[in-house]
Amino acid sequence: MAQSTGTGFRTHHQQFQAIIGTAPTLELLAEHHEYPFAHEAGVFIADTNSLFITSNRCDGPDGQRKVHITRVDLSTNPVTYEEIDTDVPMANGGVNYGNDILFCGQGTKTQPGGLYRMSATAPYDSELLLGDFHGRPFNSVNDVVVHSDGSIWFTDPIYGFEQGFRPPPRLPSQVYRWCPREGTIRAMADNFGRPNGICFSPDEKVVYVTDTDREHGDGTIDDQRVSTIYAFDVSVYHGQPFLTNRRLFAMADHGIPDGIKCDLNGNVYSGCGDGIHVWSPGGVLLGRILIEGGVANFCFGRNGEIFALNEHRIWRAQLGGEVKGALLGL
Repeated sequence: MAQSTGTGFRTHHQQFQAIIGTAPTLELLAEHHEYPFAHEAGVFIADTNSLFITSNRCDGPDGQRKVHITRVDLSTNPVTYEEIDTDVPMANGGVNYGNDILFCGQGTKTQPGGLYRMSATAPYDSELLLGDFHGRPFNSVNDVVVHSDGSIWFTDPIYGFEQGFRPPPRLPSQVYRWCPREGTIRAMADNFGRPNGICFSPDEKVVYVTDTDREHGDGTIDDQRVSTIYAFDVSVYHGQPFLTNRRLFAMADHGIPDGIKCDLNGNVYSGCGDGIHVWSPGGVLLGRILIEGGVANFCFGRNGEIFALNEHRIWRAQLGGEVKGALLGL
């Protein structure tokens, strides 16, 4: 990702002041020099005041690339963290799933990519819930969100193949909806370069999907390729949801828009090359939380907290206390 020119808050529209409040702060919570432990997921567990994160790709002891899952205890000062032994292969995005966590396992050349449930408490048991689309294996499942009706929506780009740890793709790069209650899996949206982050608006009438095609998994970057957030309306036909009225919601001018979340007022936040960008529900860039080196993903905590994942570092941004993440409503 592109480097930012500083760390702090930058206002583009006066509405951003209502979001950050009168005294926003940004503090370094944890730093790990050995490998980029704070890359993706960012799942806040309120009951235990803890945070689950996934690393960027690292060299494993057997010479194979791997991803670590880390639990961060936010109750201690300074915060402490522990690496978790888990069977989730090349974990990436994640979301709260009842008392558990739902991780996107990108998979390996021998292990299936898909949706993995992991217990949020030791010994952190995990199991594969969904690993294919009617028999055709997923590419490298990237990010996931859970609808209030229990359905699970996720993205599946081809980064794993480009980065050398997945077989050649057997599916297009698409957005899917899996309904465990009905036992159904559907492709919901296509025509992406690299579909990545996904989230719902607070009323679940809009789905936002980031397309990170500007940066391919082989390391190539092309400014002519999109670094874009698309918005879709959730329409119902014959009793079933469809994604309609696809539109360009916003473009990131630094790096790519990766992880994406909404607050309860419908403002849209996305991790970009210079930090976290914040747009109004109407697509106007309101401001930025600037973090040197950029942010791939992040999550809301309580009362305006944001935990930003900055590869070797985790930052805590304190916005106005009225701000609450739509995912947990805290």
